[in-house]
Amino acid sequence: MRWDPTQYARFSDHRSRPFADLVAQVGAVSPAAVVDVGCGSGELTLSLVQRWPDATVRGVDSSPDMVERAPAGRGAAFTVGDARDVDATGVDVLVSNAALQWVPQHTELLARWANQLGDGGWIAVQVPANFDAPSHALMRDLADSPRWRERLDGVLRDAVAVAEPEVYLDLLTRAGLHADVWQTRYLHVLPGADPVLEWVRGTGLRPVLQRLDDDEAEAFSAEYAALLRRAYPARSYGTVFPFLRTFAVAHRR
Repeated sequence: MRWDPTQYARFSDHRSRPFADLVAQVGAVSPAAVVDVGCGSGELTLSLVQRWPDATVRGVDSSPDMVERAPAGRGAAFTVGDARDVDATGVDVLVSNAALQWVPQHTELLARWANQLGDGGWIAVQVPANFDAPSHALMRDLADSPRWRERLDGVLRDAVAVAEPEVYLDLLTRAGLHADVWQTRYLHVLPGADPVLEWVRGTGLRPVLQRLDDDEAEAFSAEYAALLRRAYPARSYGTVFPFLRTFAVAHRR
């Protein structure tokens, strides 16, 4: 699947806050090696450079389109790569923000990273926990409707694309790490017409739009937008989009 950096960046102020909330709980003082797995277009990775200017900071993302937009020459190196190929051996801080939900069996990958982490190392992970929210449930229901079922069979993930918080806590502590796991429900106030549709165009709706031709994509989007407007009615100050996220920060003492 291809990523559209411009579409993804439309709500960058809202999308960046969970990254900041995640990294704020990392207590590393002077790490030598920092890796951002699923770095996207790299702007948030630069905040890791600012926090730890003496560290070697590397961003990895599976999308060539995103990495092409990354700010090279500003203290971080960016490469195209699969999260499953990242080795945490020798890494002092490994960050993955809103990326592991795209990786099949990502809990196995997280457990491997946790076991590879050396003394004093940190892992900080955030994944969306809103797959049963109307934004995603309505998308799945529409994709499974008679009109779209044949074209979209098997495209979308179900509500178990991520694990319950207790699962992350258990696998991190079993690896010998001291872990802190929590959830935050953000109430994003979005401006403009059909803002929830525009939000998911940059993320969860991508597999649908890439499976359909242009006319089909426009028709599906119109049906989906009507459902979203009922689920997330516009208010005088904008459209409220609740979004639940799971955070896990752990380190080896």
